[in-house]
Order: sequence, then structure tokens, then C-alpha cells
Amino acid sequence: MNYKVFVEEQIASISELVGNSLAINALSGGVDSSVVTVLGHRSLGKRLKTVFIDNALMRKGEPERVVKIFAKMRIPVDLVDARAEFLGALKGLTDPEEKRNAVTNTFYEKVFGRLVRETGAKFLLHGTILTDIEETIAGIKRQHNILAQLGIDPEKEYGYKVLEPLQTLRKDGVRKVAKFLALPPELAKRIPFPGPALATRIVGEVTEGRLEIVREATAIVEKELEKSRAFQYMAVLLNDKATGIRENKREFGQIIVVRCINSVDARTATVTKIPWNKLNRISKRITSIKGVNRCLYDLTPKPPATIEYI
Repeated sequence: MNYKVFVEEQIASISELVGNSLAINALSGGVDSSVVTVLGHRSLGKRLKTVFIDNALMRKGEPERVVKIFAKMRIPVDLVDARAEFLGALKGLTDPEEKRNAVTNTFYEKVFGRLVRETGAKFLLHGTILTDIEETIAGIKRQHNILAQLGIDPEKEYGYKVLEPLQTLRKDGVRKVAKFLALPPELAKRIPFPGPALATRIVGEVTEGRLEIVREATAIVEKELEKSRAFQYMAVLLNDKATGIRENKREFGQIIVVRCINSVDARTATVTKIPWNKLNRISKRITSIKGVNRCLYDLTPKPPATIEYI
């Protein structure tokens, strides 16, 4: 693919479709939303409002860090505090589909619906990629950012049209576009992170306390494996507890699963062979988190497993 031509075509297409109207997009800091943000601003300039929605489900320090990166690129990003809305929507839910539905509805209808009314935006630019569409249609999993494939008309339901300039690309293609656009390496080479964020890495109910545990474990895993060259790595909090010993006393503690996989486009994946001393170090650090007494390493490829747990 000629990525120069692709970029020029998408910039022109966005401009033609939006016309003189206003558009809005949500930035997460992942490569997909980052590329869409840059394409949108090159096409529309000040007629695109970019927001970072703090949904309480992000990694440690992520909202502020992403806003600062784009400020250096002279792209303004508004930080929207929606933590209470998302946590309220997820309260009491344990079923994976119900959790994804809660994130989807809160994102598109409540938070974005309000922002659309406040800004007068008629279009939402979204970072949907081809793998998202394929896996939703195939029923492999429910992607949070797929609406048309689920029979939802966003203009009728939420009051805006959705534009998806990356829907013909897979993850490796998006990274090549990011490189062509000269995005900073911390964005262009960033490991994939799901739209529902840490909600997909908590099996069972999402609470502030459980989020703090998986957030801390995620920071450890990402720091320890950042030079592994793996496609994706993560920490997952299970819903069960295990017997352990701490300070010579019996305890029932939380279980964290570490997952690290190799892939090109996320359609299939193999497990990364991590050296034993590295796994041992990760385990020691994770079990030092208050309330966690067991750390496991997931050896399952895709298929039969998916990359994420939820």
C-alpha cells in the first residue's frame, strides 16, 4: 500500500464528508485513535474537537500523559472527567457482555451524547480497524467501537454520524501510517490497549479497589516487558481468590495472570517465551501488591483463546 496516497485520500474524504460542520473524536493514546486524531486535525483543523475521556479505567497516569504528548504536537485535547458515570454503569455487573454493553452505552450515548449537544458536532471520528469489524461480525467478541455491524444507527440513536478512516487497515498497517505521519515513537509503537480499557482485564465486577490492583500490576508488567518486542502484554485480575501466606499468617489473596503474546495483526497470536528469571522477577513484584498472593503466566495462543480476557 502507498501510505502517502492513503493519508491524502483520508484527509480529503474527512473534509468532504464533514463539510462545514463540526466533528469530535475521542483520543485514548493508542496508535489507532492517535492516527485518527492527526488525520482529523490535518483535515479539519479547529473544526475537530478532540477529547480524552477519563473513564476511571485507564492505566496509571495515562490521561495527563497523553494530553501532554499531544500538546507538544500542538493539538489541543480536552480532558473530560467521566469516572463516576462509567463506574456507576459497571456497578454490580460480572457478565462480560453486560460489562461491554455498559461501557458502550455510557461512552456513545451518555458521555458523547452530552458532548455532541454541547459542541454541536455532527460527526464522530473513530479508530475502528478491520480486525475489529471482522471479529464482531464473526461473533468472536463484541468490540466496543462497532455500531453499524451490530445494527445500531448512531445518527438515529445518538445524534451523530460515525466516520472510520482506518476501517480498511489492520494494526500493522495503522503503525505504518503512524510512521508516515511522524507520530512520536511512544504513540506509533505503543502496544494495543482495548477501548473498554482495564474493564477487559478484570474478570468479574469492576470496582475502584479492583481497578487499583490491576492498574498497579499493569504498570509492573509493561515496565518489565517493554523491551520484549512482543505484540502485546498485560496483567489480568481473576475473580477467584487463592490461599497464601503473608507475614506467617494464612490469607486469601487475589490472583493476577500475566499474558504476553506475539502477533502481526491480532488475528492469531502465539505465546512469548519469557526467560525464567524475568518471570520470577515479575511474580515477586506483582505479589508485593497489597492483597495479591499469586501470579500466573498464560500459555494459551489465539485461537483457542482471544488476546484479551473479556
